[in-house]
Amino acid sequence: MLRALLSRLPGASFVYAGDTARLPYGSKSRATIARYATESARFLVDQGAEFLVIACNTASALALDEIREAVTVPVLGVVDPGAAEAAAHSLTRDCIILATSATVESRAYANACAHVGVRAFEKACPLLVPLVEESWTNHAVTREVTKIYLDEAMEGAAHAGLHPDSIVLGCTHYPLLRALFAELVPSTIRIVDSAESIASCVAADFPAAAAQNNASECSFFATDSVNKFRALGERFLGRAIPSVQLVDLGG
Repeated sequence: MLRALLSRLPGASFVYAGDTARLPYGSKSRATIARYATESARFLVDQGAEFLVIACNTASALALDEIREAVTVPVLGVVDPGAAEAAAHSLTRDCIILATSATVESRAYANACAHVGVRAFEKACPLLVPLVEESWTNHAVTREVTKIYLDEAMEGAAHAGLHPDSIVLGCTHYPLLRALFAELVPSTIRIVDSAESIASCVAADFPAAAAQNNASECSFFATDSVNKFRALGERFLGRAIPSVQLVDLGG
């Protein structure tokens, strides 16, 4: 997500908070996710954020209203742009959503897709986040697990009478497995990562920052495992992260 924003808004300053102490959100209750997400949102606003992008699909699906009530700045979640991207390129008007258990249970993506005229079959893939966190993106175990999830998703969609021509990666960790997804599905199926859609939305709200060519400034915060956050973050960004500050957002 941040990588796409950096390329679209070269003149903007970014503050990124990774709640590494309390991850994964995808296996927690709605109330807990909302509490954690609003604490992170308030922290970012305290750091000077003028616009919040909720990169976490689970927080976007289950806590967007609570986040918007907790802060006074505009808030953009990841679900609606992802659904819009799927709709923009779908010929069959059917898609598959791969996400965490909590995101699937919320039916946020299914509702967002229905709003833009697309039918969605949602599949929870709870093992993928820990595999990515372990940097096992090229591991045989990850390939096998991913194949099982995809096979189950395709079978489930077919059983529901759907003919999906796109797969939405409904978790910010999943893009690190994008090449694997593309390898395991037919070439006629489009892999959708909503990061570019969100970046376009934000760039439209900040035209001055989008037009500038000076290097963006980034500040990074993590609630635990600073070294692990930096290592994984550098893989997402494709660039070095010089420093990460440890912050306590509560229990």
